[in-house]
Amino acid sequence: MSDKAKVIVYGASGYTGKLIAEFLGREGIPFIAAGRSRERLEAEMATVPDLKAGNYEIQAVEHQVEALRAAFKGRTVVVNVVGPFMQLGEPVVQAALAEGCHYLDTTGEQDWVMFLREHYAAAFKDKKLLLCPANSYMWTAGQLVIETLLETPGVDSFDVVYAPNGAPTIASTLSFLRMCTKPQYILANQALETWPEAASIQVSVPHTHEILRGLPWGGGCEPIWYERDPRVRNVRVCVAFPNTPLVDWVMGKMAEFVRLKPGLSEQEAEDLTNAWGREVAQTPPREIEDVNRFITSCRARGRLIGRNMVFYGTSPYLQTGLLGAFGAEMLLKGRQRQTGFASPAAAFGHREMMAALNGAGLLCRTEGATS
Repeated sequence: MSDKAKVIVYGASGYTGKLIAEFLGREGIPFIAAGRSRERLEAEMATVPDLKAGNYEIQAVEHQVEALRAAFKGRTVVVNVVGPFMQLGEPVVQAALAEGCHYLDTTGEQDWVMFLREHYAAAFKDKKLLLCPANSYMWTAGQLVIETLLETPGVDSFDVVYAPNGAPTIASTLSFLRMCTKPQYILANQALETWPEAASIQVSVPHTHEILRGLPWGGGCEPIWYERDPRVRNVRVCVAFPNTPLVDWVMGKMAEFVRLKPGLSEQEAEDLTNAWGREVAQTPPREIEDVNRFITSCRARGRLIGRNMVFYGTSPYLQTGLLGAFGAEMLLKGRQRQTGFASPAAAFGHREMMAALNGAGLLCRTEGATS
């Protein structure tokens, strides 16, 4: 089995890792379910639908480079689901690079994506390997909309709003809290600019009469994907939430962090946001398509043209599971479009990714009108 399995899912026992395992199982793709605890991996893999005995194996591994290299040796694709990524991701990237593996992850952390681009893009390119972070609902859904809109000549500026309906996982909670306390960037006239600290904006979202609060939520990866793309001038991304106690709590913590940060070291800041996350983090139930619907809305324009587009979909975490398995399958078949640092759409194609989501029953479509 070990020789046959060319995909390793690191962090497979977590909520999102199990979903990636599920979709790999659906496609009959052999894989290694890896993580620190064999006991936990065995217990969690036993709950995953569509896994067949003999199609996967479990490997316990310590979170340090040499141990990870031994686990990754002979594999083709590493799918990393262990976050927060800026805290825990670099040893995984180093091991994947050393062992000649393509690297995918599910990050939502803007600073991690920028770190990978600046420090590891050239090395992965030299080895003809793909380095593709954020191959997940957030921040791929917005990119699928932007790429669709870029098919209209003259459009170059994009204002994206994610409007999900569901609760974050424990790892996602830790990640989004650290993101909200870091510099968060938009792309403005082909240069990165920061959001104001502890700020929200009012946003309108299709199909509701309520004006929602938009948080930068780390700024999104779309400004980073398009920072050096000559087709694009402006990108702003936020996440829209109704007026709930959780949003009030997050806004309060952001304001508190602004007051505290002058006296905090970098490690103390990371420890603080982790502690805040553990106060509220919970494992959500499995998503239900008619409950966990989402909208990603984009207002786009160029010099003399404008477009509005809505991306309709269901089940963000299930979509993340599918995208992880789809990316691994494309890499196994050698069908990636780029090597080195690349966004999901640049690596695999936005039309192909939407077709994969629909083919898996995670229905999504875009609806747009000239404005």
